[in-house]
Amino acid sequence: MSFPVMFKNISKVYGDRKILNEVNIDFPENKITAIIGKSGSGKSTLLKIINGLVAPTSGEVIVFEKVIDYKKLNELRLRIGYSVQGTTLFPHLNVYDNITLLACLNKWDGKRIEDRISSLMKLVNLPHSFRKKFPFQLSGGEQQRVGICRAMMLNPPVFLLDEAFGALDPATKSEIHFEFLKIQTMEPRTVIMVTHDLQEAFRLADRIVIIDGGVIQQTGSKDEIMSKPANDFVKKFVSSQLET
Repeated sequence: MSFPVMFKNISKVYGDRKILNEVNIDFPENKITAIIGKSGSGKSTLLKIINGLVAPTSGEVIVFEKVIDYKKLNELRLRIGYSVQGTTLFPHLNVYDNITLLACLNKWDGKRIEDRISSLMKLVNLPHSFRKKFPFQLSGGEQQRVGICRAMMLNPPVFLLDEAFGALDPATKSEIHFEFLKIQTMEPRTVIMVTHDLQEAFRLADRIVIIDGGVIQQTGSKDEIMSKPANDFVKKFVSSQLET
């Protein structure tokens, strides 16, 4: 099995606070891994380190079989999709321009852009007529769909999601989950998602990582997490999440 992203003894310290503590974890190719934990547990820092937004205090991050070169982050990020809660769409650009921005900057030809945006919008159920709409004209769910399309435009082999579906109502979230899994079936890639919602993690992920206090508490499948919790923290965390 190939691992496009690997953490080797990663620690991150801010002042006197250790956010991550000697983290060792590999993320398998073309699988969805969900990182879940309480607020402040270090889960979002993991994503930011992968994307080069944050540098570790110690240890090595290996992405695409190379230690991250912080002088070549733009090159790295072209191969990593990144979607966050709220989508951060550019308000002055319409849907078409938001989605195709990176492809245009990378000088894709017109046919390639058209083929890709048509395919993506179809996968997430966005009508062709939405291309000329602006973000303020879209619902939260529609904006999130556009954000996913934009992050997937360059067909990145690694896709990061940081609470990307957290602000959606339950019905819309269910629809987006379905469409997201459809994309993963059509275009398998390594997905690393941060969520505070264990039910979401169970629904979407092949693999669950539970983190607390910057330490990985358990890694495993849904069944392994449920039937064989690694310690009392995992047992209580899962129980409390499923009760809500």
